Amino acid sequence: MSNHIRVGVVSTSWWADAMYLPALVAHPHAKVVAVCGRNRQRTEAFAEKWQIPQVYTAADRLIHSGEIDALIVASGHESHYPITMQALNADLHVLCEKPLALTYGQAAEMATLAEEKERIHCTPFTYRFMPTNRYIKELLDDGYIGQPYHLNLRYYTGYAREPVYSWRYDRAKAGSGVLGNIASHFFYLAYWWFGEVTAVFSLAGQFVDRPTHTPAAELYERTEDAAYTLLRFANGAQGLVHASAVCTEETAFGQRHEFDLHGATGTIRSVIDWDERQEVHGTRSGEGPTRPLQIPGRVWGGVRRDTVHNTYRDVFRLEDHMTRGWINAIVDGHPYSPSLEDGAIIQRITDAAAVSAREGRWISVNEIQSETGA
Repeated sequence: MSNHIRVGVVSTSWWADAMYLPALVAHPHAKVVAVCGRNRQRTEAFAEKWQIPQVYTAADRLIHSGEIDALIVASGHESHYPITMQALNADLHVLCEKPLALTYGQAAEMATLAEEKERIHCTPFTYRFMPTNRYIKELLDDGYIGQPYHLNLRYYTGYAREPVYSWRYDRAKAGSGVLGNIASHFFYLAYWWFGEVTAVFSLAGQFVDRPTHTPAAELYERTEDAAYTLLRFANGAQGLVHASAVCTEETAFGQRHEFDLHGATGTIRSVIDWDERQEVHGTRSGEGPTRPLQIPGRVWGGVRRDTVHNTYRDVFRLEDHMTRGWINAIVDGHPYSPSLEDGAIIQRITDAAAVSAREGRWISVNEIQSETGA
């Protein structure tokens, strides 16, 4: 593999504009050579802004153009599976957004094919890379809380408060609501921090009175606005992920994250208010109340610390995390994490939570099978 990676991007969304393009154009070994979007005028404007030479309105034409080595799939949820499978079959390296697919069966196929093709692949669970969360991982790996007992992760945001139709609230297009869109981020953190999840119980709710039909006058099945999901871990620990998109969170980023992790010998707490607070507190047996823990400079790296949003920008645009880390892995020929396999594991947990919410019972993660029984 050449140390010059030609990248195509499937998406002209604000997310591609804010997350992927700034990271790629600042990377010495990446060159974005093509972009694909459904609307040609919008795609051409996006290409002009970022000086991307090739414009496509059909992903398959981009995939088979011979112009790219790697593809970022950041389009709608329902498109992840077909586009990623085409890209892998064309021997491209792939970064595909979460939720990885509409079902675990699709996600498992994607992960299996990526391994068969020996491609470098990534599912970008963004919050893994924030300094506070990487520091928590280090503390846990160093035995700070001892044997894990339980964790409580809370993701509060308000994007679903408006009583409107959106593809995000349409199950056929999104697969799920907050479970796939935001809870999956914290399912990943729970899995990364505490290990394998074996069973879930989920209580989901629809709180906003939305239109019953799409703008095209078609009936649709609504997704959930909020959900509590209980987790059982293989190591005996327990967890709770509370994800809600109907909270009034008047912060610069419109969201708030709160974590509590307890074990046999210690406690870790963290708050990111998405304004100025991004803190980790902790205590161990005999040390008294929780106190602020100093995040090491090596964890911060070169990012700004004045506001959470500036930290967030710098982590992904300037540091070698997520998109930039995936590019480095392609250049070096090394596997990358989080991978499509990780994405499939979290899709399985997400699907189990959705089944639990519908059926009102605990669901073993192993009940969620792919089409091939894997």
